[in-house]
Amino acid sequence: MSAESHPAPVMTAWTTRGDGIDNLRHDQVPVPVPRRGQLLVKMSALSLNYRDLLVIGGVDGWKPPTDVVPISDGVGVVVAAGQDVTRFGVGDRVSAIFLPKWHRGPLTREVYVSPIGGPINRGMLADYIVIDEHEAAHCPASLDDAQAATLPAAAITAWHAIAGRSRVRDGDTVLIHGTGGVALFALQFAAALGAHVAITSSSDDKLDKARTLGAKETINYRTHPDLAARVMDWTRADGVDHVIETIGGDNLNHSLRAVKIGGTISFIGLIAGKAAHINTYEFVTKNVTLHGIETGSRDMYDDMARFIDQHAIQPVIDSTFPPNQISNALKHLESGAHFGKIVIAD
Repeated sequence: MSAESHPAPVMTAWTTRGDGIDNLRHDQVPVPVPRRGQLLVKMSALSLNYRDLLVIGGVDGWKPPTDVVPISDGVGVVVAAGQDVTRFGVGDRVSAIFLPKWHRGPLTREVYVSPIGGPINRGMLADYIVIDEHEAAHCPASLDDAQAATLPAAAITAWHAIAGRSRVRDGDTVLIHGTGGVALFALQFAAALGAHVAITSSSDDKLDKARTLGAKETINYRTHPDLAARVMDWTRADGVDHVIETIGGDNLNHSLRAVKIGGTISFIGLIAGKAAHINTYEFVTKNVTLHGIETGSRDMYDDMARFIDQHAIQPVIDSTFPPNQISNALKHLESGAHFGKIVIAD
């Protein structure tokens, strides 16, 4: 990411070669010029998501196309604007929305197109990017650049689940699977709303850290594989009001056993696979509401940003790598050893 305050003639951009983390290529390319209604943004910081590994390396035999600029999450400063821009000015700090066309209202087929940092819509791993002004959002004023860079995918997904579909309230009980980026944001949001949160991990060290963020109950699923039984003990056999299911696959059965009658499950993760064999009897007889959660709209992001400022929420950052160590950062993400977000910044 360039240290200049004004656009230079050329910039560095990283692109995929279709064959994994070690083969990202960085080239000198012309700085893009903003057209009517567009912003030229000098990037300050990026953060990584599991999706970035898939875009760069592929999955299940699928190989990504070459020449994709990866990474969906970042923050930068507007350094130039095209004609007719009204929402932002030079010097404003902005992030791009993960689904650029989803500005408000429910998710529809028309807005579910071209996520940032994928095969169609160029991502953030460059000194400068150009985005439409309606595809950008103001960052929370209380966060620095590294913290703000963690929000566009993980945080907004957690916010959509906690404050949108599930509508967690003061005194509710919430089970969150794992300690990844979405899970930790969900923990912080739910705790700030006054909920009682249980969280799972295979690492006691990560569970101890989760307690400092507001978790009331922690469950190591390696040493306690029947985690639903632990949840029932914790809730005195009632079950939890809400489950944030970040694992997917057959792990959904743990969620079905742990949720109360009439409870809700927000389904986010695909880490354990796209298919699941679930106990449909328990699903029906418990009258469970299952929500699929896809990131969030620009309006949701704005609501979340205000909440973060009001409640002084600080995103958890595991580590920061300079841009020339992007491969090492991605390998650290791939290892699963991190707790919190991995940031790319000078």
